[in-house]
Amino acid sequence: MSIQFYYGSGSPFSWNVWLVLEHKQLPYEFNLLSLQNGELKKPTYLAINPHGKVPAVVDEGFALWEASTIVEYLEERYPDFPVFPSTIRDRAIVRRLSAEAYSYLYPAVRRLMELTLLNGDGDSDPVALSTALNGLSQHLDYFENVLHSQFFAGTISAADFTIYPLLAVLKRIGQRKPQLGVGDLIGAKLAGFMAQFEQQPYFAKTVPPHWT
Repeated sequence: MSIQFYYGSGSPFSWNVWLVLEHKQLPYEFNLLSLQNGELKKPTYLAINPHGKVPAVVDEGFALWEASTIVEYLEERYPDFPVFPSTIRDRAIVRRLSAEAYSYLYPAVRRLMELTLLNGDGDSDPVALSTALNGLSQHLDYFENVLHSQFFAGTISAADFTIYPLLAVLKRIGQRKPQLGVGDLIGAKLAGFMAQFEQQPYFAKTVPPHWT
């Protein structure tokens, strides 16, 4: 029986889970939900995730939401092609990096999204943009400094599946709003990580549908 996977295009949290499903070579049924037309608030979906957000999965009748929790569940239930290292301390580092990405980097990315991609055609307050870019730069510098190999834990792990989608959103903002210089905030090591990550055989399949 395949896993029911509920996804929203462009959601970095959904992308995280999608990448893990692909990496672990798990059978799943892809359910693309619109983030704009109210599908997430319909009773049928709220019965799966009462918060009305993506991602969510249903595995043999067991519904689960929250990206990090889904990833840990998939790892424990389907241990082949692991996304966590073998030692306790290395697993703790991967969990810490994932938590840091969602606690610190994501809010900074989200703020810039609100001022750019989610702002329609309007011009954002230059002061607000400058503040957002400065804050983002600090968080990107942190991740640049903790990256010591091609992947954050040496070999590909849950940390990479968490961090890459956030960086990809920034890359898209940079493409859509080149005048902001967002790409210049991504350091050489992070850029190298992104290039290496994009070589994974399943990567192209997971690019958000509305980006292509």
